[in-house]
Amino acid sequence: MNCSDGTLGVMPEPETTGPLSGRRAEAARNDGRILDAARAVFLADPEAPISAVAAQAGVGISALYRRYPSKQDLLRTLAADGLSRYIADLEAALASDAEPWPAYVECLHRVIDGRSQALAQRLAGTFTPTPRLTALAEKAARLADTLFRRVSKSGDLRDDVSEADIVLLLEAITLVQLPGADDGAALRHRYLALLLQALRTPVEAKLPGPPARRADLAARWRP
Repeated sequence: MNCSDGTLGVMPEPETTGPLSGRRAEAARNDGRILDAARAVFLADPEAPISAVAAQAGVGISALYRRYPSKQDLLRTLAADGLSRYIADLEAALASDAEPWPAYVECLHRVIDGRSQALAQRLAGTFTPTPRLTALAEKAARLADTLFRRVSKSGDLRDDVSEADIVLLLEAITLVQLPGADDGAALRHRYLALLLQALRTPVEAKLPGPPARRADLAARWRP
């Protein structure tokens, strides 16, 4: 798996030094609602206006602009949050005592749950990354490459797929969304299970055409 081939990076986390006051606690709750809403809105349509995020979050547009002065600021924060989640999933898989294939499967299910990897790809080219965002993406790319190589070396993963293939397949699954209590989450995991059956050896036939390349993903980040 690969997130973007080094086109994003880290955003600073907010500092907390003790219990939040009532006003700060409300601001934190608003921020959480804004980020959750932005995730849903921009997964569906990366070109959506920032007013759609405010409406989805149930906050006033002025409250949103106080926290994020521009759409670019909001997108950078979303990208940083998504990459941080993705990195945590990759690190957990690499630290696991499980065999490579079960650890890989568990990681992909976590990625689908967090929808972080697909979000980063959906935001490709819609904002100007900072140097710190670039550093975070490079870290994600290194971890993803290590995990992919480890599961490939185990012999459990078919040998005619690439990291980029899996990035694009996960993105497609993550975009499955339906009205309802679980927002289509059960179906996303169902389709991931179907994908994993196709990815695991032995396979009956080779795939047609060449695999996707890391360069194909990187190209999405260029305006």
